Amino acid sequence: MTGFNEGTRRLLRGRRAEASGRDAEGIAARALAAEGWAILAQRARTPAGEIDLVAERDGLLAFVEVKARPSLAEAAFALGPRQRARLVAAAECWLAVHPGHGEAGMRFDVVIVAADGTARRIADAFRVGE
Repeated sequence: MTGFNEGTRRLLRGRRAEASGRDAEGIAARALAAEGWAILAQRARTPAGEIDLVAERDGLLAFVEVKARPSLAEAAFALGPRQRARLVAAAECWLAVHPGHGEAGMRFDVVIVAADGTARRIADAFRVGE
């Protein structure tokens, strides 16, 4: 019976994390839209993985990873090298299917969201090859 209880706890944690992630993505999308960004895609699925948000403003295309953690400090360190590589590969896939975006360039942003709903955007958070 112990395995069942642990499995149930894991399932509930996963569902809470999923709901928290969706909430954080909504907060991030609203913040970007308020700054004049057009949200082109949310939870964009590609063969290389999912992109939380794809946004464009004045021809600048941003692939946005959203990280929700109890505090902004914890969220700021939540994007590791493997996730960066996955995001770059997913962006390449997205661009192949959606040509014509990013005439003024592209970048990778991270929006960090604390448990209280506070959000901060780290513009140009990393570059390809870092």
